[in-house]
Amino acid sequence: MEGSKLHRERSPFYLVLALLLQGRGSTFTINCSGFDHYGVDPSILNPVFERKAFRPVTDISVPTRVNISFTMSAILDVDEQLQLLSSFLWLEMVWDNPFISWNPVECKGIAKFSIAARNLWLPDIFIVESIDVDKTPKDLTLYVSNEGRIKFNKPMKVSSVCNLDIFYFPFDQQNCTLTFRSFLYTVEYMVLGMEKEVWEITDVSREIVQAYGEWELLSMKKATPKMSVGTNLYDQITFYVTIRRRPSLYIINLLVPSSFLVAIDALSFYLPAESENRAPFKITLLLGYNVFLLVMNDLLPTNGTPLISVYFAVCLSLMVISLLETVFITYLLHLATTQPPPMPRWLQALLLHYIRPRRCCPTVPQRENKDMGPAPTHLPDLKEPAELVGTVSGPREVGSNGCPESTGSQREREAQKQYLVELWVQFTLMMDTLLFRLYLLLLASSVITVIVLWNT
Repeated sequence: MEGSKLHRERSPFYLVLALLLQGRGSTFTINCSGFDHYGVDPSILNPVFERKAFRPVTDISVPTRVNISFTMSAILDVDEQLQLLSSFLWLEMVWDNPFISWNPVECKGIAKFSIAARNLWLPDIFIVESIDVDKTPKDLTLYVSNEGRIKFNKPMKVSSVCNLDIFYFPFDQQNCTLTFRSFLYTVEYMVLGMEKEVWEITDVSREIVQAYGEWELLSMKKATPKMSVGTNLYDQITFYVTIRRRPSLYIINLLVPSSFLVAIDALSFYLPAESENRAPFKITLLLGYNVFLLVMNDLLPTNGTPLISVYFAVCLSLMVISLLETVFITYLLHLATTQPPPMPRWLQALLLHYIRPRRCCPTVPQRENKDMGPAPTHLPDLKEPAELVGTVSGPREVGSNGCPESTGSQREREAQKQYLVELWVQFTLMMDTLLFRLYLLLLASSVITVIVLWNT
């Protein structure tokens, strides 16, 4: 009895000595007397528990191989401003402890059992990109097989640094890295391997992540570069994780309302240019668009300038230009009905070329046709110039001497005024047409861009 007690007291000494003497260590065979139908007596593993501070090897020159695997069960958040990816991982580590072994046939058929993780040596694997303190619960358990194979599952909430590119928001894809390596052990003492293939990790993670959340997992790749720190060389495994944002929420809440407001503003061009309701209608739409941008500002990234922000800026600028154009047209029509200003020759030539590109039109009425007046050159649904000018053919004016002016001079002035009014009206219609086509081009290009980005 005393000899057995003395043997147990000296066992830790012999285990440490076996660690220090290369090639002279031996495995520790567990006595099956500690196994019964109620479980395993923990006292039979006391010699192993007492050396948990040491790396479990029988030859110190042989590195411990730790196989790792993980499952990404959730993508919690992607912070564009801080450039962080928050995810939840189940890390699995597998290694061998040569000091643990037993015969399952002799030990009640027990091939494995679970014990508290704090009682055994654990590899110090960490994620290089993580910026948060490891908050893994301390009271975890691990499984030990009869061959000394130890499997340890560790839940981790990881906040890792990731270089995020939000230019194509909300159709963006992000490429992040998760690098696993030891904190203390160099390649002489620890090497890393894969417990599962990358495609297995990707498939399992994709099925879980796709069930919920804003992001979906696309693919994973791995690389095994060595990390050199001074004269020390560390083994590591780097996983390249590609994730993609689900854009449906942003399309419904951002792009669709914005496109509706722009389309309504484009339809306002069907209102007559001289209508008094056109400018207030555009002002109301402009105010509504600004309110929309303020309300939806929380959905936009706070860092960088995504493409959707450029789109909103273009839409807002186009609506402001449309309002200014309406004000300018109203001013021109009012000026044309009172005292039409002379039109520059270059603008008159451009306008006439736009209206009649295949035939030449006189810039002023010829004297030979003064009785006929100029040919009308207005677009459909346009009021006659006489309606805009007023009664231009009223009673004949009387000169300062009380005598009526000559009929030819009066008709020539009236024809010139009517022709000038017609040119200014055509100019306003040309401006409306060009701006309306610009609206249609913006809407068409935005729809095509959304379809292309969504499909790619």
